[in-house]
Amino acid sequence: MQESTSETTAQDPKPVGDLPVTLTPKAIEMVKHALQEEGLSDTHGLRIAVQGGGCSGLQYALDYAESARPGDSIYSVEGLTVYIDMASKTYLSGTTIDYVSGLQGTGFKFENPNATRTCGCGHSFS
Repeated sequence: MQESTSETTAQDPKPVGDLPVTLTPKAIEMVKHALQEEGLSDTHGLRIAVQGGGCSGLQYALDYAESARPGDSIYSVEGLTVYIDMASKTYLSGTTIDYVSGLQGTGFKFENPNATRTCGCGHSFS
């Protein structure tokens, strides 16, 4: 469940759309917790990206970011700043990011309706 989301681009600071991914409440909580654990300031946010590599050709990447890069879209979700580059937005559209804990491990899980093939690790797709 996401409250307000707004998007801006690095070149255009006014809202222009909705976040292409859904972050579950648990995922948001864990990102905020991780930022705090790392001792990062409130100006830091989450960068979500898709990069070449992985078992299936593309892989998800999560990282901390303090500012936008050229071409980034910037969103605010429940007080969390989210950065997504233009190339990644297409691959991420409709994706749900959750945080799960279970026998097979603990971490962020991506449910991407656009993925035609995924690998066993859950972080790689095509």
